[in-house]
Amino acid sequence: MTGTGIRLHAPAPGWAVDADVVIVGSGVAGLTAALRCTAAGLRTVVVTKARLDDGSTRWAQGGIAAALGEGDTPEQHLDDTLVAGAGLCDERAVRALVTEGPDAVRRLIATGAHFDTDESGSIALTREGGHHRRRIAHAGGDATGAEISRALVDAVRAAALHTVENALVLDLLTDAEGRTAGVTLHVMGEGQHDGVGAVRAPAVVLATGGMGQVFSATTNPAVSTGDGVALALRAGAEISDLEFVQFHPTVLFLGADAEGQQPLVSEAVRGEGAHLVDADGVRFMVGQHELAELAPRDIVAKAITRRMQEHGTEHMYLDARHFGAQMWETRFPTILAACRSHGIDPVTRPIPVAPAAHYASGGVRTDLHGRTSVPGLYACGEVACTGVHGANRLASNSLLEGLVFAERIADDIARTSGAHHGTAAAAVPATAAATAPAPATAGRPQQVVLPLLAPETRIRIQRIMTAGAGVLRSADSLTEAAAQLDVIRRHADSRAGTAEPEVKPAEPGVEAWETTNLLCVARVLVAAALRREETRGCHWREDHADRDDTDWRRHLIVRLRPDRSPDLHTTHSANFPPTLPQPHQEQ
Repeated sequence: MTGTGIRLHAPAPGWAVDADVVIVGSGVAGLTAALRCTAAGLRTVVVTKARLDDGSTRWAQGGIAAALGEGDTPEQHLDDTLVAGAGLCDERAVRALVTEGPDAVRRLIATGAHFDTDESGSIALTREGGHHRRRIAHAGGDATGAEISRALVDAVRAAALHTVENALVLDLLTDAEGRTAGVTLHVMGEGQHDGVGAVRAPAVVLATGGMGQVFSATTNPAVSTGDGVALALRAGAEISDLEFVQFHPTVLFLGADAEGQQPLVSEAVRGEGAHLVDADGVRFMVGQHELAELAPRDIVAKAITRRMQEHGTEHMYLDARHFGAQMWETRFPTILAACRSHGIDPVTRPIPVAPAAHYASGGVRTDLHGRTSVPGLYACGEVACTGVHGANRLASNSLLEGLVFAERIADDIARTSGAHHGTAAAAVPATAAATAPAPATAGRPQQVVLPLLAPETRIRIQRIMTAGAGVLRSADSLTEAAAQLDVIRRHADSRAGTAEPEVKPAEPGVEAWETTNLLCVARVLVAAALRREETRGCHWREDHADRDDTDWRRHLIVRLRPDRSPDLHTTHSANFPPTLPQPHQEQ
């Protein structure tokens, strides 16, 4: 297969670094892969958009799920994951996750992560939505992600890995055969590297996190602009399940006009006994699911949304006053501080909550070793679609997925590194400079320079997506969203190449690149959501209210055509077909 030929409008690289593998992202997935690649003797470069500890991992409150407790088994963890995934999990991927997960967590502890313990010194475990057992390990009460990030960052620094911080990845480099040969990136601010450059390597691991910033309100940090998915689409990789965006049920409600990153109220609060109530104090989850407030997230988010519609309100409440001050201060200090900073004391009053965009269950399609449909390109963590999450992620499986599949990727790169060692130096730069497009050559499409969007377009995209592709969706809302997004695209195209200052396209820069990536991801998400005519997991179609296993127990796979329109097709079952025609590929 070949790429699309589409590249971001950017200056030509002014510097270059050679490596065996470049890892883009510094969350649990990226840093785990980096440490394991380094331990295997590979020259490893880590590229991250902000500082090493600024990704989504450090915002994770609840914990990491694994069958570590007495009486718990990987098989029970598998069952809970499959139920939450609403019939679309790839069972082979889930089995890899739950069987390798416990040892992966133990290796994380050996790396230096400190989890909370009980009186006996054993790891303290809690419950979250969709879990029938206590299997969530946590740290610092509700600061698990921050502790995992600290441990991994310390290990990376101790190993003296080559890191490039404050760097936005732009596009994939490929060689003459279309195989991965590195990435281009833009480094912001002072440092060893500055401006647009390249890291040349025969293996690239995308661990760029999520795309929550495509919506107005999200729990994701500002850096989560879908850069990895957009890069993969331009490179010709397959994307899957992008319509399944998980809206966390309990995000602190700061007002109907609140935008950007919103404070999360962890599912672990409900796991410890908090109740969801309406303004009259009625527990509306009782009777709706056997687990009540601990039902899978998609079910709770829908129940909250329905109750809001019935009552004509903008939020519900999470009541944990019965915890008392001591429990709040010791078990949930981060959430307590966030609530109080916004004038809400959960010790004395219920917390106003509403669903907000939280996690992308879909992403860049991979096999069981993290390999994408582009040779040499890997993906893990939230940017990837391994098949683990199906139509709805089980609580606290995300950190575990990052651990397990990062290790699998590192092992695969180490195993195959000899066959491609040294190919980075022979890379054919595939990134278009700010000049005329390059002509097509044998096996390679014509290079197309993608017009950039003005940074102020970002808010417009977010509002379109929130209105048309949020918790509630329909053919009408999605069609309208698609039309409005297409207007933005056509307007950018019409400005490209003009010399008129009042209509000239945006200049290359971080905000323009991010906004352009958001539009790319938004258009594919809407196209997939419009095509899937059923309600399943976290995809809720008002006009197709039922789950349809006959026609839709399968995945949507999307590639970008050279004209930038999405090309969609479905798989034959819930299990993914191979990503690459490799004779010994495990699936």
